[in-house]
Amino acid sequence: QVQLVESGGGLVQAGGSLRLSCAHSERTLSGYTVGWFRQAPGNEREFVAGIGWNVGTTFYADSVKGRFTISRDSAKKTAYLQMNSLAPEDTADYYCAASRTFGSRGVEQYNYWGQGTQVTVSS
Repeated sequence: QVQLVESGGGLVQAGGSLRLSCAHSERTLSGYTVGWFRQAPGNEREFVAGIGWNVGTTFYADSVKGRFTISRDSAKKTAYLQMNSLAPEDTADYYCAASRTFGSRGVEQYNYWGQGTQVTVSS
C-alpha cells in the first residue's frame, strides 16, 4: 500500500508562487507515475501534471503548461509541483496520486492518493 502525504499548500496572492510536496512511503516508486490533481468546490477532480518516476518524463494539462512544473527527487522520496503565476482559478484542493500506468490522466487510473492540501489564490 503506497502512502502519499502532501504539504505546501496555503494562501497566496495572484501572480505568486507555491511549491507543493508529495512524500511517499515506499523504498522506491520505480515503475510508477505520480500525478497531481486538483478539485475546486463543486467541480470534479482534474488532472494537473504527471511524472514517470524512473526517467522523469513529464506531462501537463493545457491549463497549467508553462506555469507549473512537476519534478521528483528519488533520494528524498518526494515529488514536487512548482506553481508560478498563480491565478484565482487555480484555487483548489491539490492531491498527489500514484499509478502503475505511465501517462495516466484519469482519476480512475490512479490507485493511491494522498489526503490533499489546500491552495487559495486571492485576487
